[in-house]
Amino acid sequence: MKKNRYLLCLLLCGFMLYFAVPRLSIYADVVQGIFSIAWLSFALIVIAGNLTGLLYSPKNQVQRHQLQRPKKKSRSF
Repeated sequence: MKKNRYLLCLLLCGFMLYFAVPRLSIYADVVQGIFSIAWLSFALIVIAGNLTGLLYSPKNQVQRHQLQRPKKKSRSF
């Protein structure tokens, strides 16, 4: 479930970058340049965070949950 959210966030960030990068000017006036650099750095942080969550998430939560709690043995008479 979380992988879908990470993938959706990556796609939305890529979509926003597709439209924003041609309009942002790093070499413009001081305020515009700072805004452009800040916007691009925040976009890269979002991409890095979502890629980290996507790539380093546990493969199967059921296996991790079973490792923490050993099964109780039932007694039969």
